[in-house]
Amino acid sequence: MTNVVIVKEGWLHKRGEYIKTWRPRYFLLKSDGTFIGYKERPQDVDQLETPLNNFSVAQCQLMKTERPRPNTFIIRCLQWTTVIERTFHVETPEEREEWTKAIQAVAEGLHKQEEEMMDSSPDPMDMEVYLTKPRLKVTMHDFEYLKLLGKGTFGKVILVKEKATGRYYAMKILKKEVIVAKDEVAHTLTENRVLQNSKHPFLTGLKYSFQTHDRLCFVMEYANGGELFFHLSRDRVFSEERARFYGAEIVSALDYLHAERNVVYRDLKLENLMLDKDGHIKITDFGLCKEGIKDGATMKTFCGTPEYLAPEVLE
Repeated sequence: MTNVVIVKEGWLHKRGEYIKTWRPRYFLLKSDGTFIGYKERPQDVDQLETPLNNFSVAQCQLMKTERPRPNTFIIRCLQWTTVIERTFHVETPEEREEWTKAIQAVAEGLHKQEEEMMDSSPDPMDMEVYLTKPRLKVTMHDFEYLKLLGKGTFGKVILVKEKATGRYYAMKILKKEVIVAKDEVAHTLTENRVLQNSKHPFLTGLKYSFQTHDRLCFVMEYANGGELFFHLSRDRVFSEERARFYGAEIVSALDYLHAERNVVYRDLKLENLMLDKDGHIKITDFGLCKEGIKDGATMKTFCGTPEYLAPEVLE
């Protein structure tokens, strides 16, 4: 195992996350990505006290700016499934350049190590998720993380922008340890397969899927029109024409899954019906789908959302 060393250290002015005041902090950047800050310069690096600031620069993005102070730089990174930003400034452009280069070098080194680890060893949780385009290797570094769209038991959905194209996507990031702990491996792999194998205008499209050592990532079409649940809650009642329009698109998508893909969709509800920018339906969440179901086959699994089940089924 490689020894962890201090790559760079020195004084930085750090802006508070909530109270936007600037405070001097002595920061240590380590080769394992650890970036820790102290109120005073530590006297003994082998017996460090608990730092005031502690986060990682792994998979981070760096931005330089002259606001709100000259020679400012911002570190944006994804820690577990939370996008965080930390803002710093130094006295001179040269100092800023030294810090940003050092941070970038550490981040790139960690990224290379992770790629080598993924290429050389099988996944410890035996979960294989393949890219939708096998020859195109996609990682978390290929995206800018913009906004949290939703949060659930297994992870979060974040609005991202692909750096190469400038296109916006919804990235679903799932924690492997939670998926395994809650026995959701089969459902997660089902969702990945259905997304990869289905192409229909009223189904959410999957652009990429990939994994890190502790996360699964689905990069999906971004339906920015919101949930149908929101629109019905706001309008209370849809007109007959509008209901017919949505109904036709939903039936078209389900018929495609049933007739052409032999997939039964088993979690139809307002929260899983999104609208795209033009107001068309996009069905999401394929974890409860049943694959390989042909005409005449029956299923006995009790699944779905209780609020949307028929009363006689609940009884």
